[in-house]
Amino acid sequence: MAKVVILSGAGLSAESGIRTFRESDGLWEEYDVAEVCSTQGFQANRQKVLDFYDLRRADIEFKEPNAAHEMVARIKKRFPKDIAVITQNVDNLLERAGCPEVVHLHGTLTDLRCEDCGHIFAVGYASQNGLVCPACESELVRHNVVMFGESAPMYRVLSQELSDAQLLIVIGTSGHVIDTAYFSQLVGNSVLNNIDVDEYHDAAFDTKLYIPATQAAAQIEKIIEDFLLKNS
Repeated sequence: MAKVVILSGAGLSAESGIRTFRESDGLWEEYDVAEVCSTQGFQANRQKVLDFYDLRRADIEFKEPNAAHEMVARIKKRFPKDIAVITQNVDNLLERAGCPEVVHLHGTLTDLRCEDCGHIFAVGYASQNGLVCPACESELVRHNVVMFGESAPMYRVLSQELSDAQLLIVIGTSGHVIDTAYFSQLVGNSVLNNIDVDEYHDAAFDTKLYIPATQAAAQIEKIIEDFLLKNS
């Protein structure tokens, strides 16, 4: 298990131009989030949800990794066995920055999943219209993104990594979706990088950096480097 867990959220990719749910007042490009990001919405209007994820997939094609993605990729490649990179984001900007072994808690936009056989396959940035599962030829394929109301199996990996981690780095997530303050207490040493201040939540962290992720990147990299060299 890794000594350091880097857990990121929407704030990591915000400076690359990817909008977050919480800054959009419940709307995402004029879509109601409850209608397009929940199992209830999917059951009510399947095609509307599929179209929504097609748009989101196309939107990230021309987004570029920023300095914070590049920092995570660089430090992970330098200490591959000591760092676990885990993200709530469904974009592929960490991978495009060169980061290996990224754990996506909520799935990946650039993949589709077969509802019949469970096969996951790459689609890139293309629309899924007309595509069938390459494994079983089923037409019942959907986005590989966890919706509200669905289980997220990769949370088991997060739990396993946190159980042995000695340093937690949280970048760009509010703690509303997952309880990062609790995770901080489990690990013991922790760094929070967020723009917004939440005094109750943030009190659990040892170090707090209230600046954009790209501005915090160098300081976070040095904290991780110093920690790992000291505990090697």
